[in-house]
Amino acid sequence: MPVLNFHLVQGQHAASRVETLLLRASQLFSEVLCCPIDRIRVFVTEHAAQHACVGGKLVSQHDQAAPYFNFIVLQGRPLEDRHRLLAGFTDLLVELLGCKRELVRGGVITIAPEDWSIGGVPASRLRQAEIEARKMAAKP
Repeated sequence: MPVLNFHLVQGQHAASRVETLLLRASQLFSEVLCCPIDRIRVFVTEHAAQHACVGGKLVSQHDQAAPYFNFIVLQGRPLEDRHRLLAGFTDLLVELLGCKRELVRGGVITIAPEDWSIGGVPASRLRQAEIEARKMAAKP
């Protein structure tokens, strides 16, 4: 179920680096969430430089890499895991694409299992045992 999307400015990064980012982000997602990698989805959306603005300046005028990412996880994932992912995806952008850490932005979208489908079936039905186990583990 986990889905990640990196938003990058077109032409700022070598294709091989972006491919490595996709692969390493998939692995990180799988490790942190203890989730089979076949459930992970990672995308890059590229935006034309004239369609991106950072700090009130068009990226086409100053070529400043300032990526944004967001990821979706089911409600019930521990805060610690979500924070590890926020830091880890930022680290990957800095390491692999040479982005300035202070310019990277990212966010988490949590979604109720009944509002997410897998093959057209609500995750609340398909993943009931996993969801219950996470709830129990989170209780003091």
